[in-house]
Amino acid sequence: MNFEELHALYRQPLFDLISQSRAVHLRHWRGEEVQRCTLLSIKTGGCSEDCAYCAQSSHYSTGVEREALLSLENILTAARRARSQGATRFCMGAAWRGVHDGSEKFERVLEIVREVSQLGMEVCVTLGEIGPVEARKLKAAGVTAYNHNIDTSPEFYPEIVSTHTFQDRLNTIAAVQESGMSVCCGGIIGMGESEADRLRMLEVLSDFGPPPESVPINCLMAMPGTPLADQAPVDIFELVRLIAVTRIALPKARVRLAAGRTRISREGQAFCFFAGANSIFYGDKLLTAKNPTADLDVALLRELGLHVESTQGVTPSWPSKGRDG
Repeated sequence: MNFEELHALYRQPLFDLISQSRAVHLRHWRGEEVQRCTLLSIKTGGCSEDCAYCAQSSHYSTGVEREALLSLENILTAARRARSQGATRFCMGAAWRGVHDGSEKFERVLEIVREVSQLGMEVCVTLGEIGPVEARKLKAAGVTAYNHNIDTSPEFYPEIVSTHTFQDRLNTIAAVQESGMSVCCGGIIGMGESEADRLRMLEVLSDFGPPPESVPINCLMAMPGTPLADQAPVDIFELVRLIAVTRIALPKARVRLAAGRTRISREGQAFCFFAGANSIFYGDKLLTAKNPTADLDVALLRELGLHVESTQGVTPSWPSKGRDG
């Protein structure tokens, strides 16, 4: 979708917008199912990038200690626990600028992926910048999806990070797609960007070939010590509008209600699910940020009559005609 189309959708009366997004959602997905994913930081802190939202950047004093890559045993323990709690995707994040073929840390990651992929869950990793060689090896090791968010619009991106460019992000995504891995790519709202920046972000995502399989929508977790520490929480209606437009623009993608849920009421989260979100991160931490506890999520989903997806690799069921493109 182009910017004008996205803007026209976004500016509709709210109930008209979410009626449309709900209809699109039900045509492409089982409306009562929500995928639970677990995100584990396998290497925390000390990142050389200066992303203004990130507590793991070495450029800021945030209290996050630099840690070494976790052991294979500890990662497998966490993955098995996630599987036992209903997660169907296990995501592993490392605070690196990127990884390179032949390095010790990349070889260790490949070993970790091979072992985790044997547990019957989708395997997602986010390791920073990679090229075609690294992407192919990750795919061969068992990675299902690579997460590499574009964060915001190309125009606003230089306000958020200076140590790499928006094009650098796109280059990694291109390498991932060429390898055959699916792309998990979304953004963060609440960083001081405009409504237009949010819609430009969706325009870029919808122009991917193919579009991303997973689109995380993160609300900024304002972390002490970062340049964005004083940003106010995102307005719930702005979040719902963005979720709804994302669902319409990217009907085949899982729309993941990601970071920031601790700052959203139960009612607000319910509104997001109705508007088209169909995945959450499960567990009390997302890398270094707080997340709702597992028991609160279970209670909320139960009260809403939503079911946790339990089958590996569930895909949307497509109608024979009348799809939204």
